[in-house]
Amino acid sequence: MTTSAANGPARLPILMYHGLHVDADSRGRFDPVYSVAPDRFARQLDWIQAQGYRCLLLDEAMQQRGDRAVVISFDDGDVTNVEVALPLLVERGMKAEFFITTGYIGATGMLSADEVRQLAAAGMGIGSHGCSHAFLEDLDTTALMSELDDSRCRLQALSRRPVDAIALPGGRGGERELQAAHGLGYRHLLGSVPGPNLRARGDRCLQRLAITRAMGMQDFAALVRWHGLAPRLLQARHAALSLPKRVLGNQGYQRLRERLL
Repeated sequence: MTTSAANGPARLPILMYHGLHVDADSRGRFDPVYSVAPDRFARQLDWIQAQGYRCLLLDEAMQQRGDRAVVISFDDGDVTNVEVALPLLVERGMKAEFFITTGYIGATGMLSADEVRQLAAAGMGIGSHGCSHAFLEDLDTTALMSELDDSRCRLQALSRRPVDAIALPGGRGGERELQAAHGLGYRHLLGSVPGPNLRARGDRCLQRLAITRAMGMQDFAALVRWHGLAPRLLQARHAALSLPKRVLGNQGYQRLRERLL
């Protein structure tokens, strides 16, 4: 990503979604924290539109002036990305970035290869989320490069366009991972640290705002505007979770999370 702080947007909220599910019986892979109900997602889109924001792809958003651009992103590649999110976005003339874990393509509840092509044909952004969803900082150099390059090559073949954006699985990654991704041609790197991207820089991951199932419209609006208590609580939660991640390690923390959910 070459956009400088001087040339980039004043503020760029990047919203992070996963699947859109009514309940645990819905098609796809339901997550009790991150599966947003479809009707709530539709209301969020309508609020964005009513407030005069434009939902753009990353490249477009990075060229905007002011603070009326929003990027919507989806991680993993749940089948609801096509079945639920795509028609709601198209109906409103909106675009979104879909970061797909290529090893999940064709798996139960996940996008098929044809559905990845369908997203690309509809003008949506296609980005990498690794091959296996492994936390990149846990991998040796050979495995790291394979995750980055193999996923990118497959998505380029499916979408028939360059893939130069990656959302780091679990948001885990440091200087080694950033340099490796840049070396392979990735320009946009997205993490999970919450923030409004007040300064667009190419030497770190872009911040994102995790949209959760229990989030109400008031908190959603506060996050997009980056105003009030909700952003501070999100930052505090992220900071609080960083300690057990450091103590337990990525795999230990993930096992603990799965037991608690």
